[in-house]
Amino acid sequence: MKWTLSQLQKYRSKDFLIDDTIRVDEIIETDPSIREVSPMHITGRGDIDSTKVTFHLKIEGYLILPCSRTLVDVKLPINVDTTETFLLQGSEYETEEEVYQVKGEVIDLMPVIREILLLEVPMQVFCEDVNHEDAAPQSGKDWEVVHDQDQSKKIDPRLAGLAKFFDKNNSSSES
Repeated sequence: MKWTLSQLQKYRSKDFLIDDTIRVDEIIETDPSIREVSPMHITGRGDIDSTKVTFHLKIEGYLILPCSRTLVDVKLPINVDTTETFLLQGSEYETEEEVYQVKGEVIDLMPVIREILLLEVPMQVFCEDVNHEDAAPQSGKDWEVVHDQDQSKKIDPRLAGLAKFFDKNNSSSES
């Protein structure tokens, strides 16, 4: 995913289509929580003019991450649409979006793709199958994992009497 500026200038008035599958295994070294990276399928196009090159990309693949609760492998699908702009000359380009300055005569998309993938890693990932054989235990002596849905349905036993009090007031005010 590297091109020299002279290669790109040949496509100035033509379509510059991108359809490539790349390996980005080096992000595992950057983020140790990533256990595996699939080959990423990159599709899109490049718009080339005299001052900038803009890439409109779609990145598809998946990452294998540990479940935050059970530590089993979770397949996190990656499906990102992004637009990346590289300036060919000085920084006289004002915009709200992030732009990259071209260093030398080569545009390399790999660092940008790695950055995008690292930003896609969520703080926590949860697997669906908590009874998986490699999963961390969900209960033990005097403890168990409690889910928010279960907690919202339970009434605190210290406040159970208060709920009866309001039921009595509602029935007496209706009569």
